[in-house]
Formats: sequence, structure tokens, C-alpha cells
Amino acid sequence: MGYFNDTAKALRTTMVNAFREPVTQEFPLVIRPRAERFRASFALPDDEHGEVACIGCLACERICPSRVIKMKSGGKKDSPVTGKKRAYIDEFVLDLSACIGCELCVQVCNSDAIVMVRQPEVPAFAREDLVLDMEKLRANAKLKTASWGTGTRLQEMQEPPKAEKPAVAKASPATETAPAPAPAKETV
Repeated sequence: MGYFNDTAKALRTTMVNAFREPVTQEFPLVIRPRAERFRASFALPDDEHGEVACIGCLACERICPSRVIKMKSGGKKDSPVTGKKRAYIDEFVLDLSACIGCELCVQVCNSDAIVMVRQPEVPAFAREDLVLDMEKLRANAKLKTASWGTGTRLQEMQEPPKAEKPAVAKASPATETAPAPAPAKETV
């Protein structure tokens, strides 16, 4: 009799779920709203002069725990816009197939040259499609919405607030007194 009850319960559960409205959303057709702090991919934005903001300091390459960032510094050159010497990069490659999305590279960037964007990359069938070179990263900066966090903002969040020093009131010479004697030690 127990076997029959268990079978009936299982059949009932199957029938209830078979006619339930599906909860799964089809990704390419319906895109769910994302949280404000959602981060999915990376971008290399331009600085205020329209040049790549990255100066090739290699901080992001060194801190990456997955070792997915590879860059080649181009040395210092004269800027065609400002005329001043500045550092440039020749190559910047980021492999999203092995990236863990920790955002450490964004946190250490002092020039806000690498940011995370809210829109994910297009789903790919080959790993090579998930390798972002400098061209793709710069296109992401122009076409996709940057996440809320930049290196400067994230570094400010890590610093403890500076404590204010208590105001020390100076005693007037008339009210100064001799220091109080130390209390006597107790003997047992």
C-alpha cells in the first residue's frame, strides 16, 4: 500500500509541474533587469583628451589572480593632442574565459584606465571570441554602460576615515598645578 501512495504522490507532483507556467526566461529574447552594481565585462576608456587613459604601469597585470591580463608598454612618446610626453601601451589583452570577475584590476588602477561594464559580451562558441584585445576594449568603452566603480572611487572606499584630533585647550599659567602624586602601592 505504501508503494502505491508514493507512486500516486510522485505522479501528482509531475502533473502539477507539467502544467505550471514556465519561470525560465529566454535570454536573447528577454533580458532581465540587472542590479545597479552588476558587472560583466571590461572596457578601456579614453582620458579627457581623447587618448587611451592606460599608461602601461602594469599594476593590473601584476595583481590579477588568474593572470588573464597581458600588456605591452610602448614607452613614453609625445602626445599628439597635448604635446607633452606620456606613457602609452602598445598591446592590452584580457581573457574573459578565465577571468573570475574580482575587479582587483579596476581597484589598483590609479588613472581609471580600466573599468567594468554592465553589459555582458555576446555569448560565444569559441574561447577565442572571449579574448578582448585593445580594439574590443575601446569599443566597449564607447558602446556599453560603465559600472559604478572606478579605481579612484574604489580606493577611496578602502581608506579608513581620518579621525579628527581632539581640540586641546591650553591651560592658563594661573590655573596650572603641580602633578598629582602617584598612588601608593598596596602591600599584602
